[in-house]
Amino acid sequence: MSKIWQLIKNISPLNNRTGMPVILYVIKVIIVFWFVKFTAELIGEGFAMAFIFACGKNPLNGEMLDNNAMVLLTYCGYGLLIGVVVLYWKFIQKKTLSELGFTRRLGTYPVGVLIGAALIAVSVTLIMLTGTITYSGVFENIDYVFICLMFGGFIFQGAFEEVLCRGVVLQLLKDKAPVAVAVGVSTVLFVIPHISGMKGADLGIAIVAVVCLILISLILSLLTLRFKSIYAACGLHTAWNFVLYNILGLNLSGNDTKTSAIFDMRTVDSNIINGGDYGIEASVVTAVVLAAALVLTLAVKQKKGGTEYGV
Repeated sequence: MSKIWQLIKNISPLNNRTGMPVILYVIKVIIVFWFVKFTAELIGEGFAMAFIFACGKNPLNGEMLDNNAMVLLTYCGYGLLIGVVVLYWKFIQKKTLSELGFTRRLGTYPVGVLIGAALIAVSVTLIMLTGTITYSGVFENIDYVFICLMFGGFIFQGAFEEVLCRGVVLQLLKDKAPVAVAVGVSTVLFVIPHISGMKGADLGIAIVAVVCLILISLILSLLTLRFKSIYAACGLHTAWNFVLYNILGLNLSGNDTKTSAIFDMRTVDSNIINGGDYGIEASVVTAVVLAAALVLTLAVKQKKGGTEYGV
């Protein structure tokens, strides 16, 4: 019984113990991920409910704010969730923000933004050439204030996922386990929460979506290791989601809720070329673009002769 109790204490997410076999430590970090994610999201849900009540609505009776307000509340609320993760990191893991990936290399954030925007531009352009995405011009009466606020929301949303996967998971594992294991675990934990958005999708589209998620996660992890910071990953993640959703008006990871966008772009039919209802993140064209970007990322590292990745 004492051994079982010792095992439970070792893998508990409520301490920062590291003195255990690598396999147990990997299990501990996986538990930490889900514990922090669910705790942050639970607190976020409570805050959202309280905010809606404060606005004179009763969400328990199905009363909600209008669509744009709910979308903004959801995405901007990720800022609170990041705060929960930071508190856990500081008071339970007893580590600094720089150890979470928030180093002084803030200048790598715009680098990530440019990479993310470029990947989306190339992917969408190539898909449009197949005729499976149409362009009908610019929307009238564009709500630029809302779009700017959404950019702020996507800064929080992208950063939350990166703080969990490339921050907590990758940073905890990279010095205690082989880097390939650290990257692999962070990738799996990045993919799993996105699977819910594939509900109802054709098997082929779902498979391509998983492949794209794996590829983009590997790119994000390599950028984090290359720059020794999560800023570039955060920037890429934010630009990818924002450009896709509020600039181009296309589906984002299975989310087809319509909000203000600048360009009127639509998918034609549902197939593995355009990704169907899941969006271009389930497109074979996007998969090829991401695979090429991953190879390029590795090639740049090899050309420089560095060992930042350890893989």
